[in-house]
Amino acid sequence: MSYRIFIDGQEGTTGLKIRKRLLGREDLELLAIAEEDRKNTEARLKMMKRADISFLCLPDAASREIVERAEPGMRILDTSTAHRTNIDWAYGFPELSTIHRERIRGSNRVAVPGCHATGFISLVKPLISLGLIDADYPLVCHSVTGYSGGGKQMIATYEEKDRDGSLESPRQYGLEQNHKHLAEMAAVSGISFLPAFHPIVADYYSGMLVTVSLHGRLMKKKRKQDELRQELADYYNDQPVIKVMSRDEKPTDGFLAAGAMAETDGLELYVLGNEEQITLMARYDNLGKGASGAAIQSMNIMLNMPETKGLVL
Repeated sequence: MSYRIFIDGQEGTTGLKIRKRLLGREDLELLAIAEEDRKNTEARLKMMKRADISFLCLPDAASREIVERAEPGMRILDTSTAHRTNIDWAYGFPELSTIHRERIRGSNRVAVPGCHATGFISLVKPLISLGLIDADYPLVCHSVTGYSGGGKQMIATYEEKDRDGSLESPRQYGLEQNHKHLAEMAAVSGISFLPAFHPIVADYYSGMLVTVSLHGRLMKKKRKQDELRQELADYYNDQPVIKVMSRDEKPTDGFLAAGAMAETDGLELYVLGNEEQITLMARYDNLGKGASGAAIQSMNIMLNMPETKGLVL
């Protein structure tokens, strides 16, 4: 059986990656909209009506606009920020719980997680669910990303021949603590207060490293490193996309490269630091598990296919 797939916004970074992953799959037919109809709402809605699943790879406002016009029976995967905290939408992170997975499977509306949020939630949600920290724990998160996370405009800026010299060094942003992923990070992980969040963009194309630090003395349930690592491994047991790295798999040179997972769709979790200052780290591709890979994984679940089909792991 072949399913019809429509990518609304396939010219953008996320849409291009989704299309690349889906090309050549014999079980899918990619619907193509005429170039002159790319911004024609009626033409796009007709494509969505033909499709078994539609990916929205659009700015937030454009996603909201087309969703308002879409029929309830249209199955939609939205990669924008627009619907991630909407309780009427399934959240596209199946590893978080059996409830998340089943909501994705049965829903016509699925919001794909944000790239920064994916790393934070993968680390913090188990801590809350297992009662290891209180919901009001004063969390701090640093997230390093390649410049592809900023979309076409940022990619063009970084790849200009005569670019500004400041782009050669990492740049921190979200300086007013108002990053658009913060609401999602709090709502999905179950924390009571927003974390102090420090996103950093650096001079490489793709790959992400998210760090959450814990103080052992402030944890509700004290855990040694090996114990905490095992609890995370148990939480994500049998999840094919997420791997909790063992003690022996930590970097031998003392460095963890943020871009090492580029062009893949998996996610690695590390427990490092020491018994008092515990460093939790999530490493993945901001265009993979942080965007397109997560979208395809959810699509597979919605269509009752093996969830890793078409992914690069």
